[in-house]
Formats: sequence, C-alpha cells, structure tokens
Amino acid sequence: MTEKQSNRWMINVVVFFVVVVLVGFSIAPIVESALESQRSPDAAQSPQALPSGQQRADLENTARGYELVLQREPENQTALRGLVDARIALGDIKGTVEPLETLAELNPGQPSYTILLAQTKQYLGDREGAAQAYRNLLEENPGDMNALKGLSDLLTQQERPEAAVNLLTDVIDSAPQVNQVKPGSVNVPAVQLLLGEVYAQQSRFEEAITTLDASIKGSPQDFRPVLAKAIVLQRQGKADEAKPLFSQAESLAPAQYKDQVKKIATANAASPSPSAPASPAGASDAEAPAE
Repeated sequence: MTEKQSNRWMINVVVFFVVVVLVGFSIAPIVESALESQRSPDAAQSPQALPSGQQRADLENTARGYELVLQREPENQTALRGLVDARIALGDIKGTVEPLETLAELNPGQPSYTILLAQTKQYLGDREGAAQAYRNLLEENPGDMNALKGLSDLLTQQERPEAAVNLLTDVIDSAPQVNQVKPGSVNVPAVQLLLGEVYAQQSRFEEAITTLDASIKGSPQDFRPVLAKAIVLQRQGKADEAKPLFSQAESLAPAQYKDQVKKIATANAASPSPSAPASPAGASDAEAPAE
C-alpha cells in the first residue's frame, strides 16, 4: 500500500467516528463548533448503516480472511488495516482496538495511528486508555495538536479543567526549548488558541481573552483566534467589541469559511447570552482536528 493510500485509509476510519484528522490546518473547539453549527445537515458526516444479510456475511468472511493472514503474519499491515475496516463496517468497534494497537506500535513515525487508537478508546468509554495513548504520543511529539486537543478534552470531561490548563501552559512554556532542539515542533499560537477555549469553557473570560490576544499576536493572519475572541466577547454581551472582530475574521478566513464566519456573526448578534458558555448555543462538542 502506498503512502497516499495509507493516508486515505486512516482518514476514512476517522470519518466513521465523526472526527477529522487534518494535516496543516486545525480548528480549536470554540471555532469548530461554531462553524459546524452553520453547516447544512446534508454536509454532515454520519456513521454508515450496519450491513445485513449477504453483505454482513461477506464482511464476516473478509474479516476471517484477514484474521487467518495475521495468524501467519502478525505484522502484515495490509491485513491489519483491512481487519479494522471490516470490523468497523460490522459495527465491531471494540474489535478494532487490538489491530490499531499493533499498527500504532509498528508505525511510531505516523502519529495518526496512535490518534486513531486513542479516539477509538475514547469512543468506547475507556478514558484512561485514551489518555495514556495521547500521553505516549506527547512524550515523542509534545506539540502534536491532535493529542493535545484529545487529552485536554478528556481532562475537562473528567472535571479536571485545571489539569487541562496546566497541560497546555506547560507546552507553551517549554516551547522555546523544544523548538530550539527541533524547529517547528510546537505551534505556540495554535496551543494558545486551544488554551483560550479551555478558559472560555470555564467562564474564565479574562484569561481566555488574554490568551487569545497572544495567539492573535503570534499568528496575525490566522482567522481562528480572532473569531474565537469575537465569540467570547459576544457571549459576554459585548456586541460592540465583537463586531469588528467578526469582520476581521471574515476578511482573514479562507474562501471556504467566509460565509460560515458571516453566519456565525449574525447568529451570535441575534441571541447574545452573557451567562452562556463561550461556544454558540446549540453547538455540539465535536472532536477537533488539529494540526
């Protein structure tokens, strides 16, 4: 299997879990949830229906075939990926854990496998297993945004927001040393954007704004922290301060996001709620791809 085919396979698996692993362009939760709320229902990805009858029988036979191959060649990656695909199609998400663990071990240079494993464990309710997978990846890649997003989300879900804050501030504080050893390892403005979201979720708005300002300063052409700041201000009832930031975010946004940014500004202006969470009302807590 070529590298291009392997990447396509991994993306297909992630889409099944209704998450997206993007390379080079991440969106923090506060921004992604806002953008997601403006997408048309037809554009949303949803898990495929489970097979029945002959189709299910064929998939079971396919899975058994891959299992037989792996008995002889336990590190056959084509068979491992095929088995994951077949078990997903059968609705056997738990059955994907073992082959994903093997793929992650065999491909330490491809973080996507470990991310898939962590997301699968999280999907199955194994938060500790998911957290450990994220930590393992962060030991080798301290600036991996998918792992930082996943682990900070888990800590927040476990009602440990301060641990999430400490995780992200530690990464920011250590970034100069890490980037000196390996340039580009930690994207500080992106981590600040994620930290701003954690603060906003806890209604720590002053800290959120300060952190987002730092992200804007570090990446002035990025629309995401500008949009995030506008949303936070709008949810505080500061519509006059938010309005020019929405306009700035729209101006900076890539073409495919401009209309959505405009809709977000309109939606927030129509229903400001100072006591509400920073994310727009009705937005779901979707997994956020990150770079």
